[in-house]
Amino acid sequence: MNPMPSLEPALKQLRLSGILDSMEVRNKQAIEDKLSHVEFLAMLIQDEVARREQKKFSLRVRRAGFRSEKTFEIFDFGYNPSINKAQVLDLATCRFIEEKAPVLIVGPCGTGKSHIAQALGHAGARKGYEVLFTSVGKLMGMLQAAKATNSYERKLATLAKTDLLIIDDFGLKPFKTSEDEDFHELIAERYERCPTVITSNLDFPEWGEAFNNKLLGAATLDRIGHGAYKVVLEGRSFRSSREEAMLKN
Repeated sequence: MNPMPSLEPALKQLRLSGILDSMEVRNKQAIEDKLSHVEFLAMLIQDEVARREQKKFSLRVRRAGFRSEKTFEIFDFGYNPSINKAQVLDLATCRFIEEKAPVLIVGPCGTGKSHIAQALGHAGARKGYEVLFTSVGKLMGMLQAAKATNSYERKLATLAKTDLLIIDDFGLKPFKTSEDEDFHELIAERYERCPTVITSNLDFPEWGEAFNNKLLGAATLDRIGHGAYKVVLEGRSFRSSREEAMLKN
């Protein structure tokens, strides 16, 4: 007697229909390897757990807003040998998230700042953390839009409690009126509660130039820099290398 016709609706009712994807393969494996009923059931449950975890991971990645699939697996550490590979891979363990410590990544254009930042985000998403990747411009736009709809406090609270916030291109443009206040408030809310990764083309001593209110800027940078891991990138631009290769072809 074939139990599948009655098994399928029952699994759907229990929200376990994903088991059907591996049922046939696992059943064949159980027969060939002469597995017990418990071993067969264990394999099906492990498959379902893995499927659900992958689904959750995919959802976290979509919500993160990454620009592209930038991971450490495809990062070319050999291109710029000056990059401290040991330091970067230590950060990839996501210990800094548990420590609630900021990560500051600086270097010239094209040296891999955004790639490393997004790769840290991917690593965090794999470990179950909620991640948001955004540029400073988009971040300020979100907060300004929230003010216009009287939802600023709610938006600020959401950003403040995000497990890992990655802010790209800090200091690319100076803050506009009131933006430095918004940025300070967000950093202050996240301080010692949730880690923030920030990338910038500016050297660390130049970060204060992004603020109109220098006193506010100093207070903000004091929080950003406290206990932070600092990654300094130097060398050739990855983008220049790709452009040269295209011209040769």
